[in-house]
Amino acid sequence: MDFAALDALRARWLEGAPRVEPQALERFEQSFAVAYAHDSTAIEGNTLTLIQTKAVLEDGVSIGGKTLREIYEVVNHDKAFRFVKARIAGGEPLSERLVKDVHAILMENILPGGFYRNTDVRISGASHHPPHPEEMFRQVKQFFADLSTRTDLHPIELAAWTHAEFVRIHPFSDGNGRTSRMLLNYQLLSAGFLPVSIRKEDRLPYFENLEAYAVNGDLAPFAGQVAALEKAQLEERVRLIPPANPKRGTLR
Repeated sequence: MDFAALDALRARWLEGAPRVEPQALERFEQSFAVAYAHDSTAIEGNTLTLIQTKAVLEDGVSIGGKTLREIYEVVNHDKAFRFVKARIAGGEPLSERLVKDVHAILMENILPGGFYRNTDVRISGASHHPPHPEEMFRQVKQFFADLSTRTDLHPIELAAWTHAEFVRIHPFSDGNGRTSRMLLNYQLLSAGFLPVSIRKEDRLPYFENLEAYAVNGDLAPFAGQVAALEKAQLEERVRLIPPANPKRGTLR
């Protein structure tokens, strides 16, 4: 993980971003939001295609043959991402209240959100078993206490740790994955990096990397996956930067 190269790429983007045509940047960001809503819900089993997700979010089109839950999942995801970006723009740090608010938005019209589980849960196909409710409450409090103390981690590692640790604890009865991916991007955006999206096609290594952390405490595989996604996002954004105007010669 070459974090120095990522830092340099981030600096290049931040320096050149003001020269990008606003309409081009807006289109890019909207395209990402649609893909992110599709990817994050598809990982959890939502069957809307990318084109159908775009039709729902941008055109307000009702998709026949899809459940109301699937429609609400993508609509709520888009709303939660807007909420996250607004809170970051306001300089709000990640907190327990904010995370509960994000979860509540993701769960609107699906189930009551923003409340921790009071029963045991199991993750299908995973070796790791989330903690019992009593232990979960202790661990989630420790998670939020640790957020501001992990100064040993690069921002990419911190974002990866935030996601991996939160989903390991699994504090909600449903929606932990979508919430954790929002927290990942909250940390990335807060550090001046770009948000990333994990495609459904990449869910196997994604789940394996999260399992490596949950079972063995090994963050490196998942941090490496996040770093690769971030690199791709930064490179795509940098290509939007127009060349600098050449200096004009001095008239004599």
